[in-house]
Amino acid sequence: MAMLPTEQTKAAATPAAARFENIRRTYIMGTQQVHALDGVSVSFEKGEFWAIMGPSGSGKSTMLNVLGCLDRPTGGKYYLDGQDVSALDDDELSDIRLKYLGFIFQSFNLIPQLSVEENIALPLYYLGWKEEDSAKRARELAAMVGLETRLRHRPNELSGGQQQRVAIARALANDPVFMLADEPTGNLDSGTSEEIISLLKRLNRAGKTIIMVTHEPEIAQNAGKRLYMRDGLIAGIEG
Repeated sequence: MAMLPTEQTKAAATPAAARFENIRRTYIMGTQQVHALDGVSVSFEKGEFWAIMGPSGSGKSTMLNVLGCLDRPTGGKYYLDGQDVSALDDDELSDIRLKYLGFIFQSFNLIPQLSVEENIALPLYYLGWKEEDSAKRARELAAMVGLETRLRHRPNELSGGQQQRVAIARALANDPVFMLADEPTGNLDSGTSEEIISLLKRLNRAGKTIIMVTHEPEIAQNAGKRLYMRDGLIAGIEG
């Protein structure tokens, strides 16, 4: 049934943060084809908090790479904020990552020679922001994650939890369509893990869309929705 014009306008104005349509990703390993993603269709709506889980080889890492525009699908369509990005070249994908995505990694991936403020502001430097504007934005984000007194510190002067807070602030710098968290608590103790998850939940309540890959069920339970991968397919969705 056709949508009314008002419904069409509303649908066009509020695209999903990310949407897969029959996404396939096939790798050649020697003489064999490995179907890392074997026709995956799923929509991640804006404002949601997802956890992606699955055993080794299930396809969750490949899904992460495609979502993050770090890898191209072999087939199917990937829409990011309503834009089909599945056939873009490397330079175009790099531009998409810089403008639309925020990454949080297990190993933090901070630049050791840069201060907290400089690490947070780094994406804005590549986006061409003026130095005074990017510094102001970095200070605001540092305060948001509780690091306003650590602006001049370097990563090796911070605890693991503080480093991950810097990484989260950096991921927010470009006001991304969604934040992609790869095992964000994997290198942290249980107490610090709870602090980081609490921060992600607070950001989600404030409207940020978060897609998190984790192998820890207790961490996944903090997400509003949980997607389980197996053999390149979606085995189930909860929430």
